[in-house]
Amino acid sequence: MVRSGFVLLALWNISFNWPINAHGKAGIISWRECSKKFVISPAQTQWRQDPLFHGQGRRPFGARSVHCVREHGKRARTPLAAFFNIPLLALLTLTGCVSQGLFPKIGPLEETVVSGKGGDKVLLMDISGVLTSSRPSGFIDQFIDRPSLPARIKEELDKAADDSNVKAIVLRINTPGGTVAASDTLHHEIQAFKDKHNIPIVASIMDLGTSGGYYVAMASDTVVAHPSAVTGSLGVIMLTMNASGLLEKVGVEAVAVKSGLHKDMGSPFRAMTAKDRAIFQSVIDSFYRQFLNVIEKGRPKLSPKTIQQLADGRIYSAQQAKEHKLIDVVGYLDDAIDVAKRAAKISDAKVVRYHRQGGYHPNIYAQMGGGSPGIMFPSLDPISLATFLGGATPAFLYLWLP
Repeated sequence: MVRSGFVLLALWNISFNWPINAHGKAGIISWRECSKKFVISPAQTQWRQDPLFHGQGRRPFGARSVHCVREHGKRARTPLAAFFNIPLLALLTLTGCVSQGLFPKIGPLEETVVSGKGGDKVLLMDISGVLTSSRPSGFIDQFIDRPSLPARIKEELDKAADDSNVKAIVLRINTPGGTVAASDTLHHEIQAFKDKHNIPIVASIMDLGTSGGYYVAMASDTVVAHPSAVTGSLGVIMLTMNASGLLEKVGVEAVAVKSGLHKDMGSPFRAMTAKDRAIFQSVIDSFYRQFLNVIEKGRPKLSPKTIQQLADGRIYSAQQAKEHKLIDVVGYLDDAIDVAKRAAKISDAKVVRYHRQGGYHPNIYAQMGGGSPGIMFPSLDPISLATFLGGATPAFLYLWLP
């Protein structure tokens, strides 16, 4: 399919650019080459600017090109095919003819050194965007198969486990949080890796490390926050929508046939009852206790009572978080890497990152894309407020959503 698509594209080009005359002379040459090799009348010496003329910068008017064909069997290249190539290529892409060639399948992770030297390594891992267990579902994901965030983190941890030179890990966190399940999965995988391999892990909170982002950071040994970072928002939120009033105004009634009284609890098509709210609150309280337990294990110097006082949903600046002992250090990403080196008792080490083929990651601040080859994408996973509010199923979230 890929081959036939490009063959079609090639034939299309030839039909526009390869004339053959009765004298048997055929070929494609630039107009400048034509004018040098053959005598052109003075009346045909007009030029005009055209950036599409195959790098020549100019192209002749049609009459000169025709003259070159009629008299010498050759025609100067014109940009006509370029105008047809664009819609043709789009057509081939939409019909699947070239999708595999333009967007190859995701390959295995590759290692890139972003700074430092030596045999030992500090692995820099990126946890950013809204935390979700779902695969990315943007337009480009119709053509390539990008893994979910937990799948990528698991893959990076497995690769690090096979490399004895990886002496420490720095988690670069920049997220407002996400779903309860995704946050807990990431925390579990990182904690299990640390327990099994006894490798120091340092969390570096960048712009945001709130709610689920802070939850994930509790799997680290040390938490470093950028001086202008925002953290906190410790707790759980559930979002649902009540559209029953709107439906009543437009004369639409939703009818649910159910097996039990609470089977449609949380439905946007009816108001929430007091019993429904109590059931939801019990689930939220359970997730909240789970959050508090994770903080207790990650911040053993804080008493459970103090943690509960701090976990009322408010946000904290980096300095405020340090004063409340929610973090250890206010510093930059370089500082977090130095903390990781000291914890691993190494002086010289390479800072490495794992990535897919393509993209450009020149230093520790380079944005980690979703793993698509050759194209850089924002690291935000495609979960939006519309996702949380638009569906019939309520979402339980460790998320700062002002």
